[in-house]
Amino acid sequence: MHIPAYAHATIRANLPSVPTSRQVGGLDCCLCDKSFGEDLAAIPLGPTPMSGLFGCRPCLTRLVTQARRTRDAALTNDAERARTESAAWMPVRERHLARLCSVRQAAEAVAGLARGEDTEALRVAWLLVSLESAHTWLPDAPEPPGSVDREDSEMKDEAFRLNLAMITAREAVAERLAYHLLNEAQPDEPEMCEEFECPEGCSGRHDSTHIDCGPDAVFDDLAEYGITVEQPESESLSPQAPALLGRTEAEEKPSRLPDIEEGAPMVLAHFGIDADDTNVLVSAAAVGLVADVWREGPLEEIHAADGGPSDGDIFAQSVDLYRRARAALVAARDDGPEVLLAFVAVASDVDLPWAGGSRFALRTVSASVEEFIQHVDDRVWFTSEVMREQGWRAGLLHRATSAAFKAPAHFGMPGWPGAVASAMERLAVLDRSGAPEALTDLAAVEAALLEAPDRLGTDALDWISRQSLLA
Repeated sequence: MHIPAYAHATIRANLPSVPTSRQVGGLDCCLCDKSFGEDLAAIPLGPTPMSGLFGCRPCLTRLVTQARRTRDAALTNDAERARTESAAWMPVRERHLARLCSVRQAAEAVAGLARGEDTEALRVAWLLVSLESAHTWLPDAPEPPGSVDREDSEMKDEAFRLNLAMITAREAVAERLAYHLLNEAQPDEPEMCEEFECPEGCSGRHDSTHIDCGPDAVFDDLAEYGITVEQPESESLSPQAPALLGRTEAEEKPSRLPDIEEGAPMVLAHFGIDADDTNVLVSAAAVGLVADVWREGPLEEIHAADGGPSDGDIFAQSVDLYRRARAALVAARDDGPEVLLAFVAVASDVDLPWAGGSRFALRTVSASVEEFIQHVDDRVWFTSEVMREQGWRAGLLHRATSAAFKAPAHFGMPGWPGAVASAMERLAVLDRSGAPEALTDLAAVEAALLEAPDRLGTDALDWISRQSLLA
């Protein structure tokens, strides 16, 4: 007689706490105490078919029926409770999302007014005060009931978008007020105009595009107030800057960054990348952003650490981050380099499970995680600076050049289809008897590699990496 798993607890609850010797010997039913015989067969209850306690079919049938009714009633009650809780939760959730959305839209509007010239500076200041008040009065995110999925990505995304909008608004207002105060404090014939070599007819009004105090002035300014900060050694903006600049300090121009437009298109053309094709350029820049910001540097130590990600984990996650980097770079064209912070948030999220069904998350290892997060932030900051100073296209050229050198045949690059074709030729003649099931259908494998390699899963990508098929 088959005893379903849901009935085990009910049967155990009805077993005698101190069985008789006849029950232990398999002579009497341990549930009704009737003797086994021709009309009443003994059904073993364990621990083995030959030892332990035994029950009769009528008793066991009765208990299984009782357990099934109890289970079905519990499932019905649970379903009804889930429906009730969900019906009560959805309006609460929607109200919270609406609050986040309205404050985010207000922050975006304040940032727009702060950047413009039509709203007077004092009014901009009051707008920020009222915006901060609205943000402070936002209630904490409501807790969903137990029957509802707690991983609500829409609520997290909206809260993240609100934080980005608040940062943007604060930056825009701070810049507007700082330069407003400086301009108001200048005499009618400001000396700054001579220093900036302003054209004739300059109004004497200046903003961040005119004023640059250099990297060290802030330390001297703070010293006037008795605040001493250890001054860093003079160096380029980032480890890549000397190579990019190709100049000595004496040869540097007033611009803090090299003229990316001058040489990058020629370099990209050498690698078969058309810098005038915006779609190709954005894709290459996304590959370069992932390679520079995420793949190189501290991730190597994390990869080598105990419990670190496998080659397949890294492959799948790099593909997912490429898509996110591409989306962020496209958005930066209209919304400014601040939107690259969305890529930073995902690339350095210590709790985020990686793509491709990976079970790895950065929090599971301790090696170099803090250094990794700082590395991601620093590299994206440099890209943002290039975009602010030289424009969106210059930022793309900068990262696309990195991709041309470091990942010429990575997913997203013009060379990727050729790399896949070569890999498929080699895969077709390999013994795949021990390969993951995802690699059985070669046509499906090729389509996945071309469109979304992480779709194959980390086990398949690990196997591909061990065979060096895409090396």
